[in-house]
Amino acid sequence: MDNFQNIENKFRRYKAHVSIAGTTQIHLRNPYIIAWWSAAFPGFGHLILSKYLRGLVLFMWEVFVNYHSKINLAMVQSFCGDIELAKQTLDIRWMLMYIPVYLFAIWDSYRTCVDMNKVSILAEREDAPFNTYSIGALEINYLDKRKPFMSVLWSMFMPGLGQLHIHRLLTAFFSLVWSIIFLYYSNALVAVHLLFLGDVQKSTSVLDIQWLLYMPSMWGFSVFDSYLNTVENNKLFDSEQKTFLIKKFQSPKFKIIKGKVVN
Repeated sequence: MDNFQNIENKFRRYKAHVSIAGTTQIHLRNPYIIAWWSAAFPGFGHLILSKYLRGLVLFMWEVFVNYHSKINLAMVQSFCGDIELAKQTLDIRWMLMYIPVYLFAIWDSYRTCVDMNKVSILAEREDAPFNTYSIGALEINYLDKRKPFMSVLWSMFMPGLGQLHIHRLLTAFFSLVWSIIFLYYSNALVAVHLLFLGDVQKSTSVLDIQWLLYMPSMWGFSVFDSYLNTVENNKLFDSEQKTFLIKKFQSPKFKIIKGKVVN
């Protein structure tokens, strides 16, 4: 145990970690994109950054407070031009509680992304070795290359499947469970069934707008997150493979100076 700790303490920063729950890595991200996802749904920006605990707290807060304040329903009513009805729908006690945490989620995800970008640059320069293979009683995970298109395709069928495709088990479980909850309480699948039967009016009437409006953000997040992490995992695989080949097979005398190979 002491020897393991000594090895770990040789390096300050690691750019990736492979575990049975998934592959976690630090890489450069656009802070404005992260802030946008937090604005679309508090918690999503943190989940993209692999800040799972903070992201889950903010996500559950959004669902709970948004539902009780009836913000989604009021939004639809205002989009339809019924401003007075939207005002009557909102529960002020919950809505005023909603605003500060919503702004915090956007600000904190932006700030965290900027800090993690700095850490990413330092970790890339340090280039510390990291594990590329993890095996346990429940799962096996390893670095390999996947097609981003397949991650997007499966995420479009059902949020969470794209994350399962690239072995991001925590995000996949989160996305699948909450998608089931949203689909069930919104009656979205019942509405689709009625729509196929040609009963458009009844299909519209059975929908619960308050729950339905959670779904576009969930679907978009799943597609974006699975695509982004598939691309970054492929880059990580290439980087690790390159480092391995240089270390094991490249001659120490091999050097490239001003575009010329020097032996």
